[in-house]
Amino acid sequence: MNPPHLLIIEDDDLQYEIYEEALEDFQLTRVTTGTDALHGVARQPPDLIILDHVLDDGQLGLDYLPEMKELAPHVPIIIVSGALEAHEQMGALQGPRRAHYCITKPVDVHELKKTIAVALRECGETEIVRQFEALERSKRVDAEALFSRSTDRLSRQTEIRRMVANAKERPNVSALAREFKVARRTIIRDLQELIRRGEIRAEVYPKWESETDEETKD
Repeated sequence: MNPPHLLIIEDDDLQYEIYEEALEDFQLTRVTTGTDALHGVARQPPDLIILDHVLDDGQLGLDYLPEMKELAPHVPIIIVSGALEAHEQMGALQGPRRAHYCITKPVDVHELKKTIAVALRECGETEIVRQFEALERSKRVDAEALFSRSTDRLSRQTEIRRMVANAKERPNVSALAREFKVARRTIIRDLQELIRRGEIRAEVYPKWESETDEETKD
């Protein structure tokens, strides 16, 4: 299995040497400008991006953040800077086109390695898989809930049909609602479905339309 690929946008040679030594277990690609970073992300999205804020020629890493997120929305980005104020750091970590983490200079390599490990575990492709699995679980839960409600409804309607068939008078909607612990409009819908399917006679419930109108207005 290939090591995670890290794209490092860093113009300072000494700082990059620190990265090289600390991150020897990763595959590293270095660029020194925001423009080169965008080309690199477009050509081959990395597993993680380390973005220095202050670059050559007065370039600011944060200015390239939105385009990077557009090119690779699920790739975690770590901003590294000693020049960002607290409110600027917060701004960089908020919104849909945001960085995931922010580390101040001088860089603590232990903090950096820990942050990279967390980012690779909780973001990127791993996070996509986790979200997909959560969505699938949600779909299964929804399907099971729908099946359960459908089964409950059919069981209730079967019992209502039996009760109505044996009754000499038209059904008491309120009494049925109390019996089955549901709303009156639910019982009315049950009766409507039973009549529509021909399982009970329409004349069993002669005031059907007027009561339906009243219930649907609730």
